[in-house]
This record gives sequence, structure tokens and C-alpha cells, in this order.
Amino acid sequence: MTVYSAAPVRPSGSRSARTADSRLLILDATVTCLVEDGYAGASTLAVQARAGVSRGRLLHHFPSRAQLLVAAAGHLSSTVLAAVRERAAALMADQPAGRERVDRAIELMWATFQEPPFWAAMELWTAARTDPGLRTALRAEERRLRAAIYGVADEIWGPELAAAERYPEVCELLFTSMRGVAIVHAFEDRPATTDPHLALWKRLAERMLSAPGAG
Repeated sequence: MTVYSAAPVRPSGSRSARTADSRLLILDATVTCLVEDGYAGASTLAVQARAGVSRGRLLHHFPSRAQLLVAAAGHLSSTVLAAVRERAAALMADQPAGRERVDRAIELMWATFQEPPFWAAMELWTAARTDPGLRTALRAEERRLRAAIYGVADEIWGPELAAAERYPEVCELLFTSMRGVAIVHAFEDRPATTDPHLALWKRLAERMLSAPGAG
């Protein structure tokens, strides 16, 4: 599995820039710990060691582990959505329409469920089941992320498909189904690109969006 990594931090002379850089280092390290070692392995000591910062610096930014993990969830959200926007722009540069656009949109959506940020998020969601404090904090972040994801989805699908009457149902069905199917790939060694659900999602989406009354 590829280790999560954001853009490298560049040295800067200003105090505010150094503060922002160290915060980014800590958040990137947290995500990597979640991906490589799971929730149990993402301790503040482990994050501190991976980020290469002092204990005081880490606690200055994040006084508690819960605050650190929730901040990491928010960091994941903004980083992943920015990356998806860039990939969508490249993928849709030739302005595909109809079935071709549906297929590409679904392939891009599915790809995001195979990447390290998704698995880091899964670690947090699973831990939240038995951690009331984390669950409460993540619930607010999940609502924010959900709204942002749907905004990006509209860009991926394009105005014509996004205007279809059943488009919200299609998105909800795809997000929920893809999340569940992706979990299976955590313990099954088979290529995600050949998963039989991929063809099924494409057929269902095309039918739902092109059916009479869908627009």
C-alpha cells in the first residue's frame, strides 16, 4: 500500500509559515500512522517521532490525541477533495458526454476508495464506534465532508447529469455501495479495477440517469 504523502514542506523564514509547516508535518504524519499502523498505532508519540517535531510543538498544535485525530480527518478531507478535482479536470478535459461520462465518473469515484486516505478514514470511523468523544467530533466533520464530496461529485458528473431528477439517488447509492465493497478489498487480494461491481454500478447509473422522467 502506498504511504500517504502531501507536498513536501518548504523551509520558510517567517514564524507563521514555520508554524503552518510544522502543523502540516504533524497532520501528514498522523495520516501515515493511521494507514500503516492503524488507529492503535497512531499515538501522539508515534506521530511525534514520524513528524520529527518536539513534544512541545505537537502539544502546542494539538493538546489531545482526539483533537489531533479529528484535525487529521479534516486534513484528509481537504487534501483528497483537492486531488480529486485535479484528476476530474484532467479526466474530463475532452468533455465526454452520455454513457462515456458516466463510466469515467464512476471509475474516478471508485479509485478514491482504493487509496490510503480512505483507509485512514476507515480507521477513524471504526474507532469512533467505541469512542464517544471521537464519534461526536467526527460526526461534525463527516457532515462537512459529505457536503464537500457532493459538491465535487457535481463537477465530476457535469451539469447535464447533475441536473437529472434521480442524480442525488445515484450518488447516494454509489457512495454507500463503494464504501462497503472497498472494505472487502482490505482482506481479499484481487484487483479493484476488475471488481464485478464496477460494471454493475455503470449499468445502474446509466439506466437511472437516462430513464424516462430522470431528467
